[in-house]
Amino acid sequence: MFTTQASSTHLVLIPSYNPGTRVDDTVRHARENWNPVWVVVDGSTDGSTARLQAMAGRDPGLRVIVLPANRGKGAAVLAGLDEAAAYGFTHVLTMDSDGQHPAHLIRTFMAASQADPGAMVLGLPQFGPEAPRERVYWRRLSNLCANLETLWAGIGDSLYGFRVYPIAPLRTIMHGHGWMRRFDFDPEVAVRLCWEGVRPVRIASPVRYFGPGEGGVSHFNYLRDNVLLTWMHLRLLAQCVPRLPKLIAMRWQEHCSTAKS
Repeated sequence: MFTTQASSTHLVLIPSYNPGTRVDDTVRHARENWNPVWVVVDGSTDGSTARLQAMAGRDPGLRVIVLPANRGKGAAVLAGLDEAAAYGFTHVLTMDSDGQHPAHLIRTFMAASQADPGAMVLGLPQFGPEAPRERVYWRRLSNLCANLETLWAGIGDSLYGFRVYPIAPLRTIMHGHGWMRRFDFDPEVAVRLCWEGVRPVRIASPVRYFGPGEGGVSHFNYLRDNVLLTWMHLRLLAQCVPRLPKLIAMRWQEHCSTAKS
């Protein structure tokens, strides 16, 4: 049964590009756990747009925003953020459309955000044995870089996209920079939000990788996307140097606050 009571502050935002049939269950499960749910179709050509629009026609808690051409995950999220801000929403929970993220934890993440609205709530992925080893290896390297760039602010996993963001600072960051529009969205926004003093709150979250036989679809390109991530971390490492005094002061203040409590 779908959740009918709508939140006026928090919504689920699902960017979607050629997700295959998995998106149907993803959206259905999201709606069972939250209202409203918005899907931003990022120029999909696999027939999923029509199915999603038909679902939205039967469900007032579901909205589908269609972009005319593929722009990338970050660009799709930003389109949803701008629309959400216009409707007065303050927070979004982002999740992938391919079924990897745990819809049953949506309420847990939203409750954590509502209890601490100035923070970003980040999923800490728990991988199963089906997770590709190469993907896990590259995540560890990206996480190390993100920790260096934030002086271990507590991001946990820089690439996991099951998160709740405060809309205002995220929109400010994204409109102020031309990057973060594709696969670099999740790690770069986490680092830049930390730089702006948005505190990360981490919650353990299981991850499920689906193989092709299970309807799984992956748009990750090892060469293209790892080059993109490498260039992103080089930029962020260079830009964190002048921020070191501020970052050290922030970490020291957090240490003192923890010691007092």
